[in-house]
Amino acid sequence: MQDELSGTILWLTGWSMSDKVFDQLRELLPDFNHVTVNYSTVDSLEDMLYLTETSAKDFISSGGGPILVGGWSLGGLLALRLATLDLADGLLLFSATARFTRPKEQMDRGWADGYVRQMIHGIRKERQAVEKKFQQLVFTETESGMGHRESLPLIGNWTTSALIAGLEVLRGVDCLSRLPEIDCPVLLVHGTEDKVCPYSAAEELLMQLPRAKLLTIDGSGHAPFLGREAQLAESLRGWWHDR
Repeated sequence: MQDELSGTILWLTGWSMSDKVFDQLRELLPDFNHVTVNYSTVDSLEDMLYLTETSAKDFISSGGGPILVGGWSLGGLLALRLATLDLADGLLLFSATARFTRPKEQMDRGWADGYVRQMIHGIRKERQAVEKKFQQLVFTETESGMGHRESLPLIGNWTTSALIAGLEVLRGVDCLSRLPEIDCPVLLVHGTEDKVCPYSAAEELLMQLPRAKLLTIDGSGHAPFLGREAQLAESLRGWWHDR
């Protein structure tokens, strides 16, 4: 059976999100093996980085074939970090950025660090309100009207410590200077109306990654794969096989 597979996709989900958001896309990709890293209960930034790193290393040591790391948002940043450690044969990045928090002159590519610190403070006081406010940023008004918001898992999938750890990763992990060193193929999927990781962050990745291709989803927000799984499965398959 392994000989019939195109490789393994190691899935890394976005902040506060269950990996179930990828279920339909995985069903449409039966020619890949699928593995998930569940960091929804980690206790710290260090634990989240360690878990993702050791998961990739364990798979590679098992000799299971090429590994494609699929990351969404926070998961995309973690995927880029794995690539800088030579722990990926390819990257599939949804709404990703190489650095989430930005200085004032780069607000078109990320968020202010102070805002993320406010989220951490808010989580300690009223975490559900913070998660709800974040989920409201994921979709455009049009996408919400189409029912995409109902595709997201219910709030409360992550522990409080994991939510804080994820935000600390977004504050502390910076892969920008390492992008030219990432020599594996990268497929970027990004919506033009993304309010979480702005589209300019995808253009930055395209410019600095040696082997990147950008699939632009016009009018989409921060979850460009939801509702477009069939199209993206074919795009991913064709891109991966070409390489």
